[in-house]
Amino acid sequence: MNPYVLATLLSSLGLGTTLTFASSHWLLAWMGLEINTLAIVPLMAQHHHPRAVEATTKYFLTQATAAAVILFASTTNAWITGEWDMTNMSDPVATAMILAALALKIGLAPMHFWMPEVLQGLDLLTGLILSTWQKLAPLALIIQTAQTFNPLLLTALGLMSTLVGGWGGLNQTQLRKVLAYSSIAHMGWMMIVLQYAPQLTLLALLMYILMTSAAFLTLKLSYTTKIGTLATTWSKSPLLTATAALVLLSLGGLPPLTGFMPKWMILQELANQGLPLTATLMALAALISLYFYLRLCYAMTLTISPNTVTSSTPWRTQTTQASIPLALSTVMALGLLPITPTVMMLVI
Repeated sequence: MNPYVLATLLSSLGLGTTLTFASSHWLLAWMGLEINTLAIVPLMAQHHHPRAVEATTKYFLTQATAAAVILFASTTNAWITGEWDMTNMSDPVATAMILAALALKIGLAPMHFWMPEVLQGLDLLTGLILSTWQKLAPLALIIQTAQTFNPLLLTALGLMSTLVGGWGGLNQTQLRKVLAYSSIAHMGWMMIVLQYAPQLTLLALLMYILMTSAAFLTLKLSYTTKIGTLATTWSKSPLLTATAALVLLSLGGLPPLTGFMPKWMILQELANQGLPLTATLMALAALISLYFYLRLCYAMTLTISPNTVTSSTPWRTQTTQASIPLALSTVMALGLLPITPTVMMLVI
């Protein structure tokens, strides 16, 4: 892609998200979401491949539907209340519609069906943008309007997303689909604690972005998109395989890795709010997710690929990409648990 076009598209992505962050008016927020969607569509379709075009079309239709529902619901609310302000959402029907549309935007269950299919059709870097940056604007809107939503609805969305994200990833062989279901599960953790401690939602989002960035960049460095290919990486780059296994376990929330921190603090907050049953269900759903991460680790480190490779195996993975972002995100995805007391002082 032409560097000028790429720079324009990336700056438009930043502009759309910033516009949504800065707005308290529904029309401005809607405009930011639309700029975001239109900026990522050419990035998704840049590889002229039927699967990429199909993924782009699915994504565009889904996001356009969600944006239309947001516009309709906010107009209905403005008609009833006379205000476009986000904090003044008094109509329950409009509020429920906006939550459903924003859930569709970020891929919360049961509005998650588009996400694994879309992510499967993209290259890893665009998939990384879709899994991280594209979640920021809709999540900002959900956090801003969280107090107007029905608490039972938020809890149901969070629980269902965590369960669906765990179950959906169990039988997958494609790594991008596994990461899509991982994203759905993590969004559930963010939703469940939103009404009690929004700062923990932001912490979980930050940790998720770090761990997912490390996972996507590792897969890009080793040119891996399937579990079968994953089983051959240890012979080419043993150190990368070891760190990739640890990153996946961190995504699963296993101590003493970084991913344990947000889950621990969210469960603690749920218990403090007098919701031990919800906390138990979330912990059990996290175990389902942990199972498929362990399966990936098993495939990477404890098996030898059954494929007969006719070419000679390269001793080192040939790559032209910068490895500093991968190194930084991996270190942070693995080693931030000791700063948990500091984080607790800041957020609680």
